[in-house]
Amino acid sequence: MKLFENKTIVITGGTGSLGKVLTRRILEGKNGTPKKVIIFSRDEAKQHYMRLEFLQKKAATDEVIFKNFQSLLEFRIGDVRDYSSVVGVLKSADIVINAAALKQVPSCEYFPYEAVRTNIEGAENIVRAIRDHDMKIETVVGVSTDKACKPVNVMGMTKSIQEKVFIAANVTSPGTRFICVRYGNVLASRGSVIPLFHDQIKNGGPVTITTADMTRFLLPLNRAVDTIFNALQRALPGETFVPRVPACNMVTLAKALIGDRKIEIEYTGIRPGEKIDEIMLSDVEAPRAYESGEYYSIQPMLPELIKEFKTGPLTKEYSSGDILMDLEQTTAYLKEHNLLINQNFVEDGEFLR
Repeated sequence: MKLFENKTIVITGGTGSLGKVLTRRILEGKNGTPKKVIIFSRDEAKQHYMRLEFLQKKAATDEVIFKNFQSLLEFRIGDVRDYSSVVGVLKSADIVINAAALKQVPSCEYFPYEAVRTNIEGAENIVRAIRDHDMKIETVVGVSTDKACKPVNVMGMTKSIQEKVFIAANVTSPGTRFICVRYGNVLASRGSVIPLFHDQIKNGGPVTITTADMTRFLLPLNRAVDTIFNALQRALPGETFVPRVPACNMVTLAKALIGDRKIEIEYTGIRPGEKIDEIMLSDVEAPRAYESGEYYSIQPMLPELIKEFKTGPLTKEYSSGDILMDLEQTTAYLKEHNLLINQNFVEDGEFLR
């Protein structure tokens, strides 16, 4: 049977950049036609605009998505912080994808307990609802971040604990498979660096970079969704899937977007809680990681969850500073994903297909 065939899928925080592309990919039906896709979030305005976006998908190429939207997509107002809301939305679920998060690093630094409430207590509410109400949910996917690896900021610390909450839930609720996916900045997602650079370039500059040696992985939105799909298909209980993706220096990225325009680069200094490199898999996790297709799978620390220990090729951490694309490679990569200024770039990944 296909992955989503006749399944009810709940996406918490489903109105964000990832949620929109994830929803579209599910509604395409290539992995089976679901029974229902439920978008669960607390922002009614974002739900309204997302609903309008899907209503406008009437072109021939979008016919399947449009028809599935009309019959399968449902929006629910609620908050992962609120236990009763979570219980209500999970009652009919087969698969839960937890994309609800406070993810802006500086905001989490200034309001740390707000990050705790969403990123940790929200996850615990999902686990508690399943355990206390004996829900027959097949799989829960926790969407995490590179910042959860060797965390130095509040966002990363709360996401790291969220991973632990979900992984430990496999012991207390063995009828449900709890897994995680972890990746870095998503290209062109709302609030990420590429839309910022685009705006700065279109306004004549300067392009602002925090520090000259900063590096980042370059992950298209569709590859983020692929990571979730692959984890759903192959991850064992307690495992965390990490995609293997290219990386570049932020100065190189800026120069690739600027092209031959006469625009300056200005350095502003590192923001509160920011890292120089993205680390998606630590040196401590490396011995527990093995290759699974185009991904690394990190096995859980809890011995109860490991039936057969697997070893892989990693001997050190997996960092964006390891192997960097040069200017020519970065330009070609951006062109491939329609992210250069003179291409038909649209925020939230509409062209990342």
